[in-house]
Amino acid sequence: MNVGPIKLLLADDDEDDRFFFKDSLSKLPFETNLLTVANGEELMSLLSTSEKNIADVLFLDLNMPRKSGFECLAEIMANDKFKDLPIIIYSTSMDEPVVNTLYEQGAFHYIRKPGEYSKLKDVIFKGLSSLINNSIKPSKDNFVIQSS
Repeated sequence: MNVGPIKLLLADDDEDDRFFFKDSLSKLPFETNLLTVANGEELMSLLSTSEKNIADVLFLDLNMPRKSGFECLAEIMANDKFKDLPIIIYSTSMDEPVVNTLYEQGAFHYIRKPGEYSKLKDVIFKGLSSLINNSIKPSKDNFVIQSS
């Protein structure tokens, strides 16, 4: 990952979740630049028309209108242009078979959105720290990040 600001791309249809995510970033010890999209179609359109290095990491919600996070993940992983883009799934659900499938499909981490705003900063910090400290995809045992 680069040394300058971390370029983040967040795809999430929930306006409040986007706001809280952005607010949490301001409390982290990293300098970040955040770009957001509100659905899967916007995400795929942005990625298809952008330069290769639009983001250092993508936070991807699964349940979005128009095109789901599952569909986006599959399209992104099938495109060589984005083979080095780490994708952190960012979702409220925690269905183990789904989590296992997402790991197998190439997601870097799975963050379960915490129910409390106060814990959001911690899970985002854990996900970004993992990328900064080790750009190799974590083992299955370290795939899921949850608030404590």
